[in-house]
Amino acid sequence: MSAALKIAYSPCPNDTFVFHAWAHGLVPGAPALDVTFADIDITNGMAERGELDVLKVSYAVLPWILDRYALLPCGGALGRGCGPLVLTREPGTALAGRTVAVPSERSTAYLLFRLWAAAEVPGGVGNVVVLPFHEIMPAVRDGKVDAGLVIHEARFTYRDYGLHCLADMGVHWESTTGLPIPLGAIVARRDLGTERLTRLAEAARTSVRMAWADPEASRPYVLEHAQEMDPAVADQHIGLYVNEFTADLGEDGYAAVRGLLTRAAAEGLVPPLGHDALSS
Repeated sequence: MSAALKIAYSPCPNDTFVFHAWAHGLVPGAPALDVTFADIDITNGMAERGELDVLKVSYAVLPWILDRYALLPCGGALGRGCGPLVLTREPGTALAGRTVAVPSERSTAYLLFRLWAAAEVPGGVGNVVVLPFHEIMPAVRDGKVDAGLVIHEARFTYRDYGLHCLADMGVHWESTTGLPIPLGAIVARRDLGTERLTRLAEAARTSVRMAWADPEASRPYVLEHAQEMDPAVADQHIGLYVNEFTADLGEDGYAAVRGLLTRAAAEGLVPPLGHDALSS
């Protein structure tokens, strides 16, 4: 019997929803999984160090890891109307020279923010500080930073902190490119071999389809790891981030990934991608 695949993904509802069936041995013929839960900034670091077999990472980290990991065509997060937000205490706050908190400098959210700021913030922002995701909205509310870049369920909860949305990075991206927003990717070690990578992709795709077919089956797993999130917010989260691109990146999905990383490389934010870097 082969050893379980070591995989890391976040405790966020979209990931636990997607991987529920596979993690619980419900996907026929799929290898067993040894699951580690970690936020995306942690899994990005794991991938850069070459740890684990399969990881959910930010698309922004791909240029640093594609020599060792292959992008799987399913299981990740892309979409429309689901971009990161820049939040402030007061509406219309000018960001030139201000301090902005971000969850990671190796995140898609950060790349989208930098591309937006290059076009929309004359003179550029001042300091960028990295804070854990859950500390960003309190820091903005308490005046410790001038603005915060937030992701995930913060889209549904920022008003609870009395904050205002200064700009939606997804709206800027979609209006300037027409492409979906690439957020999180599933990658697997290239040395597993092409045939096994194909089987892993099919296992991920089947797990997604099983979750859609019976959403209630995954609910206890989702809520167990959702960090006291309101069940209604968890449902919104899944509805927004698990979509047709999760089942298959497709032509638009790959175009979005290439578009993001090409633009980011032109701004000097990431190394340039090789021609066939996104292939397995």
